[in-house]
Order: sequence, then structure tokens, then C-alpha cells
Amino acid sequence: MSSHKHKHIAKIKDKIHSTTELNESQKSDSMKRIEEWVIEDKAFGMLENELLKISFFFEEVFSELGIK
Repeated sequence: MSSHKHKHIAKIKDKIHSTTELNESQKSDSMKRIEEWVIEDKAFGMLENELLKISFFFEEVFSELGIK
């Protein structure tokens, strides 16, 4: 994984841990999908779509990171 992707993933994980907008189940599901994505080295767009299915919260996160 490129260092650019790694930095985005680290920031997304930090946001997940610190937010009150996601419940514990959503946080757990989000982290699970991120870990699966990292292992399978899928395109970043696929991860974005998966996380957006969990919560609109990720639209704001991606915007802050300059991804969307």
C-alpha cells in the first residue's frame, strides 16, 4: 500500500475512534471493512463505497481528507 493511502487510512481510523456520530456496531463494522480492504489491497474507491453504506459520516471525513 502506498504511503499516501496509508496516511488516509490512519486518519479515517482516528476519526472512527473519536466520533460520537457512529455507534459501536458501526465503528466495528467500519474497522472490519478497512482491515479487509487493506489485506485485499482493493481500489480506494471500493473502500469509500463500503464505508458510505455504513454512514453518511464518511462523506464528511472524505471531504476533510480531500478525497471527495
